[in-house]
Amino acid sequence: MSEIYRTAAGGEAVRERYRTALDEWPVPATRLRLDTRAGETFVLVSGPVDGPPVVALHGSGGNATTWMADIAVWAPHLRVHAVDVIGEPGLSAPVRPELGSSAHVEWLDDVVDGLGLDPTALLGMSLGGWLATEYASRRPERVSRLVLLAPGGFGRRTFGWVPRALPFLALGAWGRRRVVRIVTGADLGPVATSIGATFGEFRPRREIPVFPDAVLERLTMPVLVVVGDRDAMIDSAGTVRRVAALVPHADVRVVDGAGHLLLGQAGAVLEFLR
Repeated sequence: MSEIYRTAAGGEAVRERYRTALDEWPVPATRLRLDTRAGETFVLVSGPVDGPPVVALHGSGGNATTWMADIAVWAPHLRVHAVDVIGEPGLSAPVRPELGSSAHVEWLDDVVDGLGLDPTALLGMSLGGWLATEYASRRPERVSRLVLLAPGGFGRRTFGWVPRALPFLALGAWGRRRVVRIVTGADLGPVATSIGATFGEFRPRREIPVFPDAVLERLTMPVLVVVGDRDAMIDSAGTVRRVAALVPHADVRVVDGAGHLLLGQAGAVLEFLR
């Protein structure tokens, strides 16, 4: 536990806030705990049993509540499996294998097998987009469609936000809320308080590798990529260029004025996945 949280007590506080938030999930849902070779994995399942299946992977510092604003749009039509990524502040195992090793692909093999999905659509945001891309490139036969929201691994990481954020880090909860706004590019209101509290206890990954061209060229399934033109964390223009060159069949959309946290994309995602 100490690897991903600053203290054991802080980790428990993060999990307790998450459990409370799950009680506000806006549609009926089933809570599953799957055994995988990386440890127990928590999955929240919503939508009709016979709906097109989707495995949703959140970003760094997130959990299934990433999709809370979207699930009411998706659940009438899609069978959404919101997975808590291992090594992140959800209810899955607090293990953090190296990105680029076979560990995350094998973990997702176990998740997909445990859910009885083959093939399935994958939906990933930020780090979740990196994981979805890695899996789709190595297991293309198991991925029917791929949706990537501000994905890691395409464009280079950017750090221009760091000098702006540093002065606020010493200003407690208020300062953390300001940092959340700088990083996400969105005014999240009360949600920023919860995110700031999580990052006050959580140790995020520091590096997300950029994929070599050969990995992206293996994405042969239908692909939707959505980026914000004001993403403070990833070079979204670079993402667009690489997708155009290496995944030419992909549907690429740039959201004007949007940052790294892409809000309001539920309709576009549903249209692509139905």
